[in-house]
Amino acid sequence: MEPLRPVHEGDWSSRDVTPRAPASIRVLGVLALLYTLYFARAFLLPIAFAVLFNFLLSPAVRALARFGIRPPVAAGILVLATVAGLSLSAVSLARPVQQWVARAPATFATAQERLRGLMRPIERVKQTAEQVERAATGDSRPTEVVVRGPSLTSRIFGTTQRLVAALLQTVILLYFLLASGDLFLQKVIKLLPNVREKQTAVRVARQTEHSISTYLLTTALMNVGEGVVLAIVLALLGMPNPVLWGVMTVVLEFIPYIGATIVTGVLAIAALTTFESAGHALLVPLSFVLINVLQGNIVSPLLLGSRLALNPVALFVGLAFWFWIWGIAGAFVAVPMLAAFKIVCDHVPSLHSIGEFLGQRDERERRAIVR
Repeated sequence: MEPLRPVHEGDWSSRDVTPRAPASIRVLGVLALLYTLYFARAFLLPIAFAVLFNFLLSPAVRALARFGIRPPVAAGILVLATVAGLSLSAVSLARPVQQWVARAPATFATAQERLRGLMRPIERVKQTAEQVERAATGDSRPTEVVVRGPSLTSRIFGTTQRLVAALLQTVILLYFLLASGDLFLQKVIKLLPNVREKQTAVRVARQTEHSISTYLLTTALMNVGEGVVLAIVLALLGMPNPVLWGVMTVVLEFIPYIGATIVTGVLAIAALTTFESAGHALLVPLSFVLINVLQGNIVSPLLLGSRLALNPVALFVGLAFWFWIWGIAGAFVAVPMLAAFKIVCDHVPSLHSIGEFLGQRDERERRAIVR
């Protein structure tokens, strides 16, 4: 038996002595994480929204503490003010929304009739192709099976119950997060073994809070400005309920790409049922597209700059991922969660490659591509 030889400093085995999990174990871990995120979304979504609002309101709690207001009292004031503001906005818009929902069946029927007139040439081509296919293969139409799902009333009632429960969980958790201040950060710092890791934890927490709070506040202000401009333009075009469409724009513009697409489609349908002239109706969605392009290419770069530093490909993939996992609610939290994940990756050496992939192209890479 060959004797064991000592490991020298330059030997490869001395540089990699940490055992690593097999690839199959890591794949199973990722699948288990995806499974947990998907099936525990009813539990995790209120936590995610509470943490994001905590990042947004924590600077205000610390500012009130400088005036002698204790965090529990400051948290109560901020939470009550936020809930009151959102409730007043919802109540003021409840009647226009109810009227629009009541007219929705007739609205969609009218829009469908208008669109059918515009799409009639394409329908003729489609019918001709179907006739040729039936003539070639024989008229063997499969039997249609109608599967009846739950009624509309049961769906609305169940959704309302879940929504109210999720809102209550979010509000209560948000209050405790704000009232506790830096309690959880202090606990994490206490558990870390050395000073360097403690400093890294504080730096990551502060940078995450600053980046996300700045992003949410700036985006909210830009969306409000865009909604006000759109409401004024729609009022000038004679569109009914311009405030409703402006508020819809403010909310949906928190979702990159998808929000603007939804607003454009809804405005197009509403305009087709409001105006007799197709040209007049098309001015409504085109006005929003023009305002959105100006906001995205001029206003947003000036105000946001490169605070989040996320490249468009990673942003779109992250948006699609959270939309797939948590639906429309996941789309709202996709950008802040992706930004927080990038900040963590930038400060953890083993995750630097992931943070580099998520970031934007720097000036050195731009010069290399130009050459």
